[in-house]
Amino acid sequence: MPRQVDHERRRRVIAEAVCLLADECGLEGVTLRDVAARAQVSMGAVQRCFRTKEEMLVFALGHIGERITERVQARLVRSPAQSAATALGHAATEIALLREEHRAEARVWLAFVAQAAVSEPLADTLKANYTALQKAFTRLISEACESAECAVPLDPQREARTLLALADGLTAHVLIGHLTPQEAQDVLHAHLGSLWERPARPRHTT
Repeated sequence: MPRQVDHERRRRVIAEAVCLLADECGLEGVTLRDVAARAQVSMGAVQRCFRTKEEMLVFALGHIGERITERVQARLVRSPAQSAATALGHAATEIALLREEHRAEARVWLAFVAQAAVSEPLADTLKANYTALQKAFTRLISEACESAECAVPLDPQREARTLLALADGLTAHVLIGHLTPQEAQDVLHAHLGSLWERPARPRHTT
């Protein structure tokens, strides 16, 4: 059992090294030799953990996805005073990776997204992550609608897909400098507000 625990811990150390290198020079700059050096293990240790570079990248992507999902789930642990709409806003903010402390993570995430366009294993991992997040968003939107927080009747699944795509897009716009984090936050909050704000009642004229 201890050997298995050590093996899993080493895989996570290697995944962290992959992320550090990807942040510095993109995935094209990630080599097994550089990963071994950054993780302070031998090349043989890396190859015992992962048979190929692609297998290593898939594990690293899953590692990042788990980290983001854990933060989202922590924000979804609602206090009695927190509504489904508020929880959804917190979760969407986490996924958009707009805060300064998540900037490196955002760069690495988008590097993997780009690579997934030409790697089916990476694409499969991403789709699994997005599916789980979409389900969480759909549930929260459904709860908000049931508690009469929605401005108009909504299709929860469609709105969840829209919100997930918006959050991902805002990540890219902030990273390239097209939007500031605050501007991106404003866009996100405005979209969420359009879901929950009730339209003004028309005035009756005599």
